[in-house]
Amino acid sequence: MTAPAPRSIARQRRVTRTLPPHVAGWELPPGWRWGAEGIAGDFRHYQEVIDGLGRALALVTAPDPAHHRWLHAEAIGLAHRSHPSIPTTYHYWTNQRDRGPGYLRRWVSGESAGARFEGMGAADVPYVLRILREAGSVLAYLHTTGAVHGALSADALWITPTGRFWMLEWQWAVPREELPPGLHPPLDFAAVPPEWAERGWEPTPESDQWQLAAMCFAMLTGEPAPVHDTPPVKLLRPETPESVALALDRALLPDPAHRFESMAALIRAAERGYGADPGGAPNRRKTQVAVPEDANERAVRDAVGYDYEILSKLGSGGFGTVWRARDLALEREIALKVLHPYIARDAEAVGAFWQEARLAAQLAHPAIVPIYDWDGRQGLSWYTMELAEGGSVAQLIARRGARTLEEIAPHVDLILDGLSAAHAIGVVHRDLKPENVLIDRYHRWRLTDFGIAHVTGEGRMSGGGSLDFAAPEQLLGEAQTAAVDCFSLAAVVAFVLTGELPFRGSDVQAILAQQLGERTELSELPTPIEDWLRTGLSPRPASRFADAAEMRSAWRAAASAALKRERALRWWRRLLPIRGR
Repeated sequence: MTAPAPRSIARQRRVTRTLPPHVAGWELPPGWRWGAEGIAGDFRHYQEVIDGLGRALALVTAPDPAHHRWLHAEAIGLAHRSHPSIPTTYHYWTNQRDRGPGYLRRWVSGESAGARFEGMGAADVPYVLRILREAGSVLAYLHTTGAVHGALSADALWITPTGRFWMLEWQWAVPREELPPGLHPPLDFAAVPPEWAERGWEPTPESDQWQLAAMCFAMLTGEPAPVHDTPPVKLLRPETPESVALALDRALLPDPAHRFESMAALIRAAERGYGADPGGAPNRRKTQVAVPEDANERAVRDAVGYDYEILSKLGSGGFGTVWRARDLALEREIALKVLHPYIARDAEAVGAFWQEARLAAQLAHPAIVPIYDWDGRQGLSWYTMELAEGGSVAQLIARRGARTLEEIAPHVDLILDGLSAAHAIGVVHRDLKPENVLIDRYHRWRLTDFGIAHVTGEGRMSGGGSLDFAAPEQLLGEAQTAAVDCFSLAAVVAFVLTGELPFRGSDVQAILAQQLGERTELSELPTPIEDWLRTGLSPRPASRFADAAEMRSAWRAAASAALKRERALRWWRRLLPIRGR
């Protein structure tokens, strides 16, 4: 049975394109700058700022001066909490002449659970169980400290492109005496427990439990949970496992005393019997998978043994599959790239795979994703690398559309610097594409996947690279130099700025015809940037930039000239919204 698409369970947040009046006059510390994003929420504003180290942080402020004490209490609460799904306070700016008050925490890229499910439809059971576990873990932590959340909804749970969960909306999880008189969370989008309908907003561990179960109910069935006479989950979603359905049914009982005695008890009841092995014993490892296992996933789990715990699949390419995993020895999340089993039987392919690991490990640069370790077992080969929590540039464009020059200028500069470091030691990437430009937790762009990279001078290599971003000489199987990376990076920049592929075609011949005829539409871009792209996308390698270092110098000049001109335009011509908090 296919579950129905859920009704609206996400609040429409307003994206701000300019600084709001209450922070417009603030002076940031030297070396800091305002980010391109801002979100207006309930009684709070979330503005991206870039610190002196280039990290994207969220500046959380209260537009109403009467709420400043409340904001301070929220900042203190987050500063004293320690849970992987709770963003802690980095710093609090007091109310001074040049700025304040406001607090800094990490910027959470991604989208809310409500927005995700409105776009994708009702979720499958393993994913809802994961939401129940992730959010339930946070609530259980809060409850043991004597605190409650009090405003749990699909809008409070955010999911990064790599599948990491964050719980937000912490302004309500403060002592009641710190709240301005008469204020309570807007309940138009949050499920309202039956006891609130009678007594008003009085958050308790039992009401947190009901709201979490109501959110899972909506994601499974596509229908908001009624305050009274809630139908059984299996009636609306028959394929829901018995243990999960019964656990949610109990958590949604109208009498708080009849619900579970704790969040931990709710989670244990939902997992009981789900994912059990043939002997009936619950398989704890299997219940932590976000999607059903296939044969390849089981092979990977068996091979990595007790070294890593596979959490979710991040993506797959020509050489292998990348998994989000937890390093059990070092207690950190990493990305684990495993060579496809059918390729692992090819000694030459395995050699190329290890070459990728060695090359990336040698290229120590802030714009290159670092390699941690590599190993092999049971016929599989893999290496581990830093997890880019922001996903890829391809995912960014798919979610948000074309980006502004002001936003991407420093990122392109950093990528070119990293590429120049590779070119300096004779390494050509040969597969630059949006999927291979990752975004870390601080919003920085970083290169990965040197899977078909080679040392300059090793001869001709036909094919290679991705069709949409490959240089003409790659498609023709001709000799390749650093100029192929310049072409591909220019194509990536054109894609990011326009949201469209620079060359389109169903086969090599169609794309080559456009490349050789220099037929790509760039006229809507600023003239300095268009000129820079025309040079980078020249079909003749000798007419392009000699290498990434020269390309970077030209980029700096072009971006500076274009931004100087753009800043004289109206704000709506310069900025486009990005979702994030």
